[in-house]
Amino acid sequence: MASESDQRSTVLETIAARRDGLRASEKAVADLILQDPVRAMDFNMAGLADAAGVSEPTVMRFCSAVGFDGFRSFKITLAQTIALGLPVTLSAIHQGDSTDDVTEKIFSHTISSLDRARRNLIGTSITKAVDLLVDAREIIFVGAGASGIVAQDAQQKFPLFGVPCQAPTDYHQQFIAATMSDASTVTVAISNTGRTNTTIRVAEAAKQAGGSVISITGDEGPLSALADLDIRASTFEDTDYYTPTVSRLAGLVIVDILATGVAMRRGSDGLERIRVMKERLAQMRG
Repeated sequence: MASESDQRSTVLETIAARRDGLRASEKAVADLILQDPVRAMDFNMAGLADAAGVSEPTVMRFCSAVGFDGFRSFKITLAQTIALGLPVTLSAIHQGDSTDDVTEKIFSHTISSLDRARRNLIGTSITKAVDLLVDAREIIFVGAGASGIVAQDAQQKFPLFGVPCQAPTDYHQQFIAATMSDASTVTVAISNTGRTNTTIRVAEAAKQAGGSVISITGDEGPLSALADLDIRASTFEDTDYYTPTVSRLAGLVIVDILATGVAMRRGSDGLERIRVMKERLAQMRG
């Protein structure tokens, strides 16, 4: 039976993680699938065995070793994974790629990354974050670089949060806002690495002032350890020149989830005020 971590992984991630523990013949099957999962989808069990140079019982043992009760359930799950877009290992952009190739690969990389963030997102963290934000009398969003863009987007959603929100762009202004906050303030600190020094210092100032800190991170780090609550948005982020900044997109989705969750918790009166605001905004735009 698949472990909880395997359930939050795609079948390709599970195969890669378990590969070293497989028998040599099973590794041949794993390598064939990892190298070209789209091609592997076209094989029946006999064809996959033949392409990998192994027997059909070996293919069955491979399926069992990576957490499946048969070849059919394995292929269905593989098809679902591929349907989301090319795996990250196949969506690397190369200098000679055409514009069409680049378009396809960036969409595939982004879709796969957002799906990974969704699968690894812990629902209880979202629920607890909404609880904190509903009780806040002020919310401060902070981040640097791409995370700063997420903070700015969050501030734009202040009608949904229903309380004064700010997202200072300057580090000194962030630090001042955090220092001047109090126990009724929630600071949302955003950093994909969880190690951005300026963001960590602002979060520390907010905690020293008596407020609560929610972190939105892509990986475990000092910021997530410091926060009262960490929301982990795990994506396929790397430093390749051509890799899209998918952590920013995942952060924007998390902000949308939090804003919507808070608005729904504030009840019908709050939602009616938002409806009227949007209606009048549409009229103003003509």
